[in-house]
Amino acid sequence: MFFNLECPGCVSRGVPFIKRLGAVHGDKVRTLLVHTSYGHRLLERDEVVPTLVRFANDYARLTMPVALDLSGDLARAWGVEGTPHTYVFDASGDLQRSLFGSQDNARTRIEYLLEELTSGVA
Repeated sequence: MFFNLECPGCVSRGVPFIKRLGAVHGDKVRTLLVHTSYGHRLLERDEVVPTLVRFANDYARLTMPVALDLSGDLARAWGVEGTPHTYVFDASGDLQRSLFGSQDNARTRIEYLLEELTSGVA
């Protein structure tokens, strides 16, 4: 999931949702967060990293990797519409779904898809 610490939906709904998916599905899924500046203020690495590390370790207590897209170029290359934006890939690495937003409907669609992908039903 692409996210930004200045995005209320990311911090309050998106990141906790991705964290929960990792806990619920265990080793059946792999989760990754990408902090991006896309759609937000461009900050220097030394302005972002301390806050991001504090968020990951002390606030969210993340156990998943967190990548940093300082320029927003990675998000642009992936066609991110805004933050949070979630991508779901199957076991073969094929993109199955791309969803922008953290509202209930987006989260429900991801949950259903992951149930299908992890249960062997396609």
